[in-house]
Amino acid sequence: MKRRSAIRLFTGIGVVALLLWSLDRLFPLPPAPLYSPIVLAQDGTVLHAYLNPTQKWRMKTELREITPVLRKAILEKEDRWFRWHYGVNPLALVQAAGRNLSGRGRTTGASTITMQVARLLEPKERTLPNKLLEMLRATQLEAHYSKDEILQLYLNLVPYGGNVEGVKSAALLYFQQTPDYLSLAQTVTLAIIPNRPRGLVLGRNNVAVLRERNRWLRRFGAAGLFPAQDVADALLEPLDVQRHPAPTLAPHLARRLVRQFPHQAIIRSSLQRSKQSKAEDLTRGYVRRLRELGISQAAVLVVNNRTRQVEAYVGSADFRDFAGQGQNDGVVAVRSPGSTLKPFLYALALDRGLVTPKLLLPDVPTNFQGYRPENFDKRCNGEVTLERALAYSLNIPAVRVLNQLGVPAFTEKLQQAGFQNVKRNRAQLGLSSILGGCGASLEELTGVYVTLANGGRYAPLRLASPPGPLSFREGEPRRRGSESSGSPSLQERASGGEALLSESAAFLVTDILSQLTRPDLPLGAASSMRLPKVAWKTGTSYGRRDAWSIGYNRQYTIGVWVGNFSGQGSPALTGADVATPLLFDLFNALAYNAPNDWFVPPAALDFRLVCAESGRVPGENCPNQVIDYFLPNVSTGQRCQHVREVLVSGDGSYTYCRACAPAAGFRRELYPNLLPEVAAYKEAQGLPYRRLPPHNPQCQRVRGGRELAPTITSPTANTEYVLNAREQQQLLLSCTTDNEVRQVHWYVNDQFLRTARATERVFFRPKPGPLKISCADDHGRNTDVLVTVTELE
Repeated sequence: MKRRSAIRLFTGIGVVALLLWSLDRLFPLPPAPLYSPIVLAQDGTVLHAYLNPTQKWRMKTELREITPVLRKAILEKEDRWFRWHYGVNPLALVQAAGRNLSGRGRTTGASTITMQVARLLEPKERTLPNKLLEMLRATQLEAHYSKDEILQLYLNLVPYGGNVEGVKSAALLYFQQTPDYLSLAQTVTLAIIPNRPRGLVLGRNNVAVLRERNRWLRRFGAAGLFPAQDVADALLEPLDVQRHPAPTLAPHLARRLVRQFPHQAIIRSSLQRSKQSKAEDLTRGYVRRLRELGISQAAVLVVNNRTRQVEAYVGSADFRDFAGQGQNDGVVAVRSPGSTLKPFLYALALDRGLVTPKLLLPDVPTNFQGYRPENFDKRCNGEVTLERALAYSLNIPAVRVLNQLGVPAFTEKLQQAGFQNVKRNRAQLGLSSILGGCGASLEELTGVYVTLANGGRYAPLRLASPPGPLSFREGEPRRRGSESSGSPSLQERASGGEALLSESAAFLVTDILSQLTRPDLPLGAASSMRLPKVAWKTGTSYGRRDAWSIGYNRQYTIGVWVGNFSGQGSPALTGADVATPLLFDLFNALAYNAPNDWFVPPAALDFRLVCAESGRVPGENCPNQVIDYFLPNVSTGQRCQHVREVLVSGDGSYTYCRACAPAAGFRRELYPNLLPEVAAYKEAQGLPYRRLPPHNPQCQRVRGGRELAPTITSPTANTEYVLNAREQQQLLLSCTTDNEVRQVHWYVNDQFLRTARATERVFFRPKPGPLKISCADDHGRNTDVLVTVTELE
């Protein structure tokens, strides 16, 4: 009999459990509340907040923000037995029924906090059937969520008048603090309003709110809820509040993160509130002074080198400037980077052993397979060291180094550094990419300079903390027993990264970029006491549409872009004149107390003597030598050949080759061993240099070797030239030759045109159609190019 009773009991329990489970499945809880997305700073303060999809301010209160004071006040006022009942308080129901039936006392529905949550999640007319449904929902909520999570939901949904819901929204909009930073008086103020959100409106009837707040403070004090002295102090606290706008710092990053994490109520960014506020103010004020120059926008990125966290993100000078397209994000906009990629190129060339800081590079007009770059000031310098070429941002030496390194090797490294536009268009990029011919964003460029600051190691910049454990589905309370697994903070992560450059190459480039003897130092900056110790590089795009200045020290890397989102250029728009002053202002404001340490040479770097005339390892004829850095077992060991020994006739009028040198009557002399384009430049500029005498005219040696044949620099091979017949346009013929060449002979379609000096520029009017242009030097060496000429009437 007992066994049958037990079986029946367990069967009954099972049936009831199955029934409850089925009902739970058939009538699931209402969907999660739609929260207002908020973006936090690194310290947890709110940077930016948005209305939720129903146009309400409903910011999610985190469990850690529910202080003991807030919890005590809410439970004492709303539901003393909250910790002990299972959603419904039977005793309170009986007492309420008695009062309601007898008509004695205040009419009440005896709603627990859990029942109020059920009603707030699923608003319905207040009727007896709906009250019963509310009780069932409360029981269901208790089965799914912990007491803390139910209290959290309540505090996220309670009304505060108008479109303000939740204690966090009210705290921010009225007291400009999160709930965990409120005083006792402020906390009690927010605890008493939800019961009368229309009668007790902060900012409109503060006198009534103050009177009700003090009444409850006295009740809490009498109940011994808070220390008597704390209550006394709270009673003296004035209540002079008004509604404030929601926080709107970092609007561009906030919008970006909300789009990236569309279902996340709270997004923790990497920004530091003080740095962000200061960067926004400096950028806004600086651009205001530039408007009379036709410049309306700027963007700024501040990165902590150790953590690679972005600590300030300014997408435009003013997000609300609709005329200047201020809602565009200049941090991610793809623009022409100008000369800002030159440090990265030279670092790669240093790692390949192609160059060293003191190596001399030709800075003369050069035709690179049809591409003729010019320096920014339209002038050339003959030959310059690599460190001067970088410090003065010379274009022609940079293109020469890129041509030597190879465009594919360069673009592959940029792709590894996260340059998305380079990745998409890599096959179409050429030598012009080092002068701004490839698109890049401020975020990508700043990341490259962070790589230099971190000894050549690259890792993506960090804009946000990893999303923590979520509750209430995408923001809903966790089920009972669930636990969150902690994740390490960004500061705890190793900076590490992928080695794109060697530490030695990064240091050498940094050493050059920190020099102050350079043309892109802002006027008067050298004498300023506020000049920060930074390595920096400027850039200006074609047409003066974009001005860049990116700098770094041990602690921070700051990237600055100045220009117009419309793409309109300005004569004043250069990196040195308009971008670097803002860069220096930002360093002085944001890193004024940074440690005064600087980069030190890595152990792998060494010194050696090099010839001052070429920057190469000294040869037999290199009396002038200087000290230069080099990378052991990497840097080229090629010996200097800046001069060569030549056999000269007794009177100095001819030179001899080994084949035609007489038995006697000649002498050995040293002559400059210049590249043909450098010799042509010196000749064209009238610069003095010791020119080689002509070769012995009696020499019978067959000369047809093409290794020293003239190089036709104009016209470009396999190119179509369109000439205007009305303007009588002509075609230019020019070439570079070996030092010994005095004259060249020009031919068009194998017909002799004229003889000219080796460095002379020849113009002629061609006939339309295909042309074969030939150039022969006075040594019998010949070069041909094929072009096509089209005439427009």
